[in-house]
Amino acid sequence: MKDNILIIGGLGHIGLPLGLIFANKGHDVCLFDNNQNNKEMILNGHLPFIEEKGDVYLNKAIRNKKIVINNENMIIKKYKHVIICIGTPLDEYLNPKTDDFLRAIDSFIPFFKKSQNIIIRSSIFPGVCDLVYSKLKKKKITNLTYCPERIVQGKSIVEIPYLPQIISGYDNNSIRKTSNLFLSITKKIIISSVREAELIKLFSNAWRYLGFSIANQFMQISENEGINYEGLRLKMVEGYERNKNIPKAGFAAGPCLLKDTMQLSSFSKDKSGIFSMAMLINEGFTDYYLEKIKSEFGKKKIKVGILGMAFKQDIDDIRDSLSFKLKKQLELNGYTVVCSDYNIDKYTYKEQTLINECQSIIIAVPHKSYKKIKIPKSKFLIDTWGITKHGKRQNQR
Repeated sequence: MKDNILIIGGLGHIGLPLGLIFANKGHDVCLFDNNQNNKEMILNGHLPFIEEKGDVYLNKAIRNKKIVINNENMIIKKYKHVIICIGTPLDEYLNPKTDDFLRAIDSFIPFFKKSQNIIIRSSIFPGVCDLVYSKLKKKKITNLTYCPERIVQGKSIVEIPYLPQIISGYDNNSIRKTSNLFLSITKKIIISSVREAELIKLFSNAWRYLGFSIANQFMQISENEGINYEGLRLKMVEGYERNKNIPKAGFAAGPCLLKDTMQLSSFSKDKSGIFSMAMLINEGFTDYYLEKIKSEFGKKKIKVGILGMAFKQDIDDIRDSLSFKLKKQLELNGYTVVCSDYNIDKYTYKEQTLINECQSIIIAVPHKSYKKIKIPKSKFLIDTWGITKHGKRQNQR
């Protein structure tokens, strides 16, 4: 018999795909979530967000009666494994709100049992696992592991089976139980200490975030020299493996990269300022677009079209998307702004209509379909991603 699993935060971007993978491997899965808004949609076979292969996995799990959705605390006791997938947001000072996470744990602890295997999968501040373990020990619960996720949003189902899973814990028994569970869905596990696992998660996202900030800084240096950065980048990476991972310039946003970088900044006390500087570069990249339009049109208040409102390409998640910050900045400077994103119901303004109506077009997110659009040379196009070969290129030698 397969182990049964309860996932706290089971209807979110981390918990739901993970639950579907376990369910499709024969486990009985309860998606436990206090937010039941999408329950009916999910039970009718449709995910509330874009996830590659998501609907296929969901419908198979429903047919095989391998998933249930619940939010009654008493049901927690019935499951052998409890996986916690709730986040740790930042406060207004960009410090992690660990108290929110710990209060949520406190609300569940009365329903945990000594025999259960508790797994934290959330992105957390270093040391939080120790605090949770001290709380659990008071109830004589010692089976606690930390197993951070490291997937790209929208590709959990595709990536999890092939990515090594980091597993850390407080005793060999809990590590063994969790290892056996994850080996049912992935090919390889890597054992680490708890503190190593906490840092691996934060380092991974901070590395990506710093990389994007460097690319954005490179772009602005190139532009100041009248050179198109994307053209330069392609010349840098062609046939030269050491440069192959240099990213394109553009918005670096979303609920994880900035948050985890700021958690690491807070934990390390960031005396060098490197993490804060990365934030200033990436969060301030909207200023670049605004200044480009001001430079081109002077005091003339034109109509600007933004293509892409999600926080990254080919998803429908708008959390912490910099497109909204850009929209507000443009409007505060007197510009009329219209927005389009074919992945998001609220922003169904037709792309061609937007292009026809606006004097300036900004490709804020490099959705794949934007490669096909044609933008006339009469339009002032800002496309740091280099996704379209049509229209007017900026500052290119």
